[in-house]
Amino acid sequence: MFAKRRIQPELLDHAPPDVARKNLTDLVRINTYFGGHSTIRKMLAGTIGQQEEFTLLDVGAASGDTGRVITELYPGAKVTNLDYNGVNLSSASYPKVIADAFQLPFSSERFDYVLSSLFLHHFEDERVEALLREFYRVARRAILIADLERHILPYIFLPISRPFFTWGDITVHDGIRSVRAAFKAEELVKLAKRAGVANPSVETHRPAFRLTLHAAKI
Repeated sequence: MFAKRRIQPELLDHAPPDVARKNLTDLVRINTYFGGHSTIRKMLAGTIGQQEEFTLLDVGAASGDTGRVITELYPGAKVTNLDYNGVNLSSASYPKVIADAFQLPFSSERFDYVLSSLFLHHFEDERVEALLREFYRVARRAILIADLERHILPYIFLPISRPFFTWGDITVHDGIRSVRAAFKAEELVKLAKRAGVANPSVETHRPAFRLTLHAAKI
């Protein structure tokens, strides 16, 4: 069942604001304690110097927790949070932009880095290619992607751990579907190359079952 990606509708897309906020809180907990933030830190450590000043666009930022991690680590970082959903973005730090990720409202090479975390897996392959192409256009130095690895262990993690961590209904429902929609490393590389991204490099992170893609432009 894990040989190919399977994209299915997720409940969060149509959840009322109070229910959506519960799910976003769960996602922050998952990122904090189960590898999401540590994966971001590792990816950035191999790319950006601790005292470096840079601009970064976080696409699909949701509550902005990734941006907060970055600005805590890098005092010289200027992070812009972007999401299409105003409810998701309400807790994110400024500057923040409500916009369509497929048509980013920025000029080419506007940001040093364009980053996206746990966003690409929501889309079919052709649309992933379109997103990567747009990210690459807006980035001056590199695009940075963090997403889920399709594997049986993260697939069963949320249902099994729910009694201990009291995950919400949407968190469990959408989490399972997200893992089924996730990538294998070679798939992510192939999609990046088809999008015209030069020299994409993918790393697998265990036990978090995350993938990171780095593609430098300069």
